[in-house]
Amino acid sequence: MRWADADAYGHVNNAVFLRYMEEARTRMFHAMLPTDEAERRRRAFVVGRSVVDYRAPLLYREESVDVDVRVVRCRGARLELGYEIRDTDRVYAEALITMAAYDLETGRPRRISQPELDFLARYMTD
Repeated sequence: MRWADADAYGHVNNAVFLRYMEEARTRMFHAMLPTDEAERRRRAFVVGRSVVDYRAPLLYREESVDVDVRVVRCRGARLELGYEIRDTDRVYAEALITMAAYDLETGRPRRISQPELDFLARYMTD
């Protein structure tokens, strides 16, 4: 956790929760995304919707929090990811983020490929 994540009251700002989720998602996707920049642009994922339920205030502290991310649903061009920001004692936020597989070169959605589906299946929940 960074000092700049907290507001004047010592609470982690709600927008920072989205950044924590983005960092967790980026780490998860790292092994799936192509290393070639042009191919990466053709095989992108973009956020379409974020719904966050804040469960408890997260106060600034030196200890980190856990950000769990899982695949809730994956079909066609649509991907739904579930998140939980927590530590061992408390859940601070739960979220559902809907993403689209997207070709940045054409500016259009694309179907999620079979290799991507195989990768994402590792993170699927029942």
